[in-house]
Amino acid sequence: MPLGIAAALRHNRCCDHLIRCCAFLGNSLPGFFIALLLLYCFALKLNFFTVLGGSGFGGLLLPALALAIPMSAKYIRHIRSNILEEINRDYVAGALVRGIPKATVFRRFILRSLGSTLITLFSLSVGSLLGGTAIIEMIFMIDGIGKMAMDAILMRDYPVVQAYVVWTAFIFTCVNLVTDLLLHQLEPQARQFTKGGGW
Repeated sequence: MPLGIAAALRHNRCCDHLIRCCAFLGNSLPGFFIALLLLYCFALKLNFFTVLGGSGFGGLLLPALALAIPMSAKYIRHIRSNILEEINRDYVAGALVRGIPKATVFRRFILRSLGSTLITLFSLSVGSLLGGTAIIEMIFMIDGIGKMAMDAILMRDYPVVQAYVVWTAFIFTCVNLVTDLLLHQLEPQARQFTKGGGW
């Protein structure tokens, strides 16, 4: 979120170009390639971590980075575009003309508009994490639900695969329900539409 805000506030400057370039790379590279790259750099070359089966904080840092880098790139791009869109709206220009400081307008109006975007991104991130952690767990040999599902597929253990699918569908349903409820509370237009019974 800070990188997306910094890129939007320094639009078309060196900082913006650098952040956008890093976000483009993070969004383009697949998660398994980032995981292998992190293992090669920090485990094989620098010997900061063990290659496989690490425990404690060190064993979770590289898998967390492998999952966080591509997801953070998506967040940066969405936050930057959302802020730039809000800055160009008429109410921001009207608030600045009335003498309201830029910092106040940004904090009270523009940042507040990011709420629905962040909630939507978070709900989409849950789906990406459920589908993407299986490969990361296989690479780092972490005994998680994703690795268990992959082992069950390889061993043709169909009851475990079915249980994994049902569990994933249940989490998706709960996350989407909570997301819809939160967006309903944050967006006053949606509440007026619901109370009014239509357009």
